Amino acid sequence: MTTPNTFSASAASLTQFDPQALPVSAAQAIVLEWVTPLAQSERVPLRDALARVLAADVISPIDVPAHDNSAMDGYAFDGAALSNPANTAVLTLTVAGKAFAGHPFPGEVAPGHCVRIMTGAPMPAGCDTVVPQERVSMHADDDSASETVTFTTDGLAPGANRRRQGEDLARDGVALRTGRMLRASDIGLMASLGLVDVKVKRRLRVAYFSTGDELRSPGQPLDAGCIYDSNRYTLGAMLRRLEVEPIDLGRVRDDPDALAATLLQAAESADVVLTSGGVSVGEADFTRTQLQTLGDVSFWGLAMRPGRPLAFGRIWSGGRPGVGRAALLFGLPGNPVATMVSFYQIVRPALIAMSGATPQPVPLIPARCDAPIRKRAGRTEFQRGVAGRDAHGQWRVTPTGSQSSGALSTMSEANCFIVLAHETADLDAGDTVDVMLFDGLV
Repeated sequence: MTTPNTFSASAASLTQFDPQALPVSAAQAIVLEWVTPLAQSERVPLRDALARVLAADVISPIDVPAHDNSAMDGYAFDGAALSNPANTAVLTLTVAGKAFAGHPFPGEVAPGHCVRIMTGAPMPAGCDTVVPQERVSMHADDDSASETVTFTTDGLAPGANRRRQGEDLARDGVALRTGRMLRASDIGLMASLGLVDVKVKRRLRVAYFSTGDELRSPGQPLDAGCIYDSNRYTLGAMLRRLEVEPIDLGRVRDDPDALAATLLQAAESADVVLTSGGVSVGEADFTRTQLQTLGDVSFWGLAMRPGRPLAFGRIWSGGRPGVGRAALLFGLPGNPVATMVSFYQIVRPALIAMSGATPQPVPLIPARCDAPIRKRAGRTEFQRGVAGRDAHGQWRVTPTGSQSSGALSTMSEANCFIVLAHETADLDAGDTVDVMLFDGLV
């Protein structure tokens, strides 16, 4: 496998003279250039297909609807009666019977007659138009035991309130295209076609672990100078939202040999490897150096806050570039908020692309900021905030207290990121900012 030429001229110059200054947009572009979508696929039952990625177009085996049918409850009749010069603006028809969904009217409807019809029922032979039931007046003839309906014809055209066979989907037409990440409506659509399973890409395998001698798992005694490992639980939860196959490799101590062994194990079993911690410049930060030894380094360090110390590249299960099985590696920072920001802004789009789908930009909403914000131009910032609409329906946002990358509580309090662009500097209260809502993301 050959390392792609990922650096644009601007990104290359930034990386050459100041590796820490790679803009977020450049990093996102580089990561997506390194991504190779999964080739393997499998068939799964419809009930298990939610959020999976289509591996082949879904072709409709039937017309949808399967027959002309009524779009509402009413009375079906021959629309030619509306253009008959002998008729006035009021039309009276004799009721010949009833039609229900699953119980069509048998036979053909004669001129001057109609059929009481329910929504979804097949249009009877000889009928092409439906008058809504609320527009008609019914009359019973005691002598003949027949019923008639009378209605005005204003605004009623031939073919009104009829759904045509195949107007939603035609037989042999493409219902859903390859690469789509399936939603609930897609599952229902395939069920309406009579499908029982679907061909999807296999789940992306993502291995993850935390590094640090100070980490303890929840439930263990907390020794002096130690902290509980929140990142591994956060990463596991974020991965489960993406319908990937997470592989939890636990906690790795601050030892280069232990780290190398875990990285090689991860490269052998996973498509992507996520680590948290060990990518800064401390004496016990080994992830970056092991990445240089075991694989290909693209970049480390972004012009992003939080999340500046981030390493990205590829590792090989054989212990050196080009030998064995390759996996992309994201060395995420150890501070918990920085881990989350790095995941959502850099890792998540890559995982979606590797799964075979096209990552879609998360919508940004302009909002008035209710407090001043200190910001240095030359880096992109993702501050935590609480956003909502005011009494006038306008979006407003307030930062959530401490923006420290270690203050995970403010992530729980927040419902959005306040996105401050690379070139933005200090902001005054009342200035407009972009907001990225957590709903649908987090």
